[in-house]
Amino acid sequence: MNSRRPLQNITTISDDIWQPAFPSMEPLEAEKPDRFQFEAMEISQRSRNRCPGGSDRSISADAFEQTLDAVRAAAAFPNAGIFGPASMMWRIDRESAIFLGAGRALLLQLAHPWVAAAIAEHSQAIADPIGRFHRTFNTVFTMVFGTLDQALDVARRLHRRHARTSGSLPAAAGPFASGSPYIANDPDALRWVHATLVETALLAHDLVCQPLTSDEREQYWAECRLFAALFGLKPADLPRDWDAFAAYTDAMTRSNVLTVSGAAGEIADRLFCGPVTQWRTPMWYRALTAEMLPPRLRAEFGFVHGPRESESARRALVWLRRVYPLLPIGLRMVGPYQEAVARLHGRSQPGMTAQLTNQFWIGRTRMDPA
Repeated sequence: MNSRRPLQNITTISDDIWQPAFPSMEPLEAEKPDRFQFEAMEISQRSRNRCPGGSDRSISADAFEQTLDAVRAAAAFPNAGIFGPASMMWRIDRESAIFLGAGRALLLQLAHPWVAAAIAEHSQAIADPIGRFHRTFNTVFTMVFGTLDQALDVARRLHRRHARTSGSLPAAAGPFASGSPYIANDPDALRWVHATLVETALLAHDLVCQPLTSDEREQYWAECRLFAALFGLKPADLPRDWDAFAAYTDAMTRSNVLTVSGAAGEIADRLFCGPVTQWRTPMWYRALTAEMLPPRLRAEFGFVHGPRESESARRALVWLRRVYPLLPIGLRMVGPYQEAVARLHGRSQPGMTAQLTNQFWIGRTRMDPA
């Protein structure tokens, strides 16, 4: 592995504590990516050993508050939020281009049988897909662009909602037996959901924006480890560096832990092909989403992806790469980022453009107050 230069003014994580420094050093032998190549198999084995009636790995309220204490200590500045304008999180998540990966992230989450069951039984994703889109982006963007108090408040609300989300699988899927329990606050499920958000945001960003360098990816992942604490994940729950993270996601996509269940297939079919919204998903977006999926999961979800679909995705990318850099800032940058910039400049409320784009991204003119 190449040596890395020290990265300044970012927050990173050690194995035991959150600390504001990122030393330029090689990982210890025990921290090398090979450890995470077996992560999916370990998760699969743990699922078989679960006792019916609940999970003993759910993140408790007390444990969750401990992670938030660490986040508070590592935050940039209260008004700038957890990451601040110099962070990779702001640089990536401010781009409207991340919408290109929204479908991919959702499908990868649905491919985990626990997540699919939770959405099918506890979510309004089918009845109100636009509302779920708004709630998801409001949560993520408030964590990234909100003040420290806003970010911690929305994280607590998410944890409480997850604590109420539990049940049992209606049918066997992959390594999970019929009737086996799931709970949304399980670290394995949260780690996978977090991974889909992190990986897909960067993938979508790099499709139309200047790709990150190796050092910038390391900085991004260091910040994402802090972002994970807002879900209740501890440093020991996460890969140490970007290479280890890539090994983990590769192991997961190759394992049968990700198996498209009947519930996942039905939700995906209705969202991408059914009349659940007032507009049908454009062919180019379906094609681009399918192209970004691992081939096995693409097939399990039933996507038709032949030469016609590949050409549609290619043409869309050619056009997007030509037009996207020319967009005015008010359209290119997501509303919550514009709101955060206005806040840092001392303005009491975002401008009209930010309010309008907030309506698209989060369904309201401003992020939730703390």
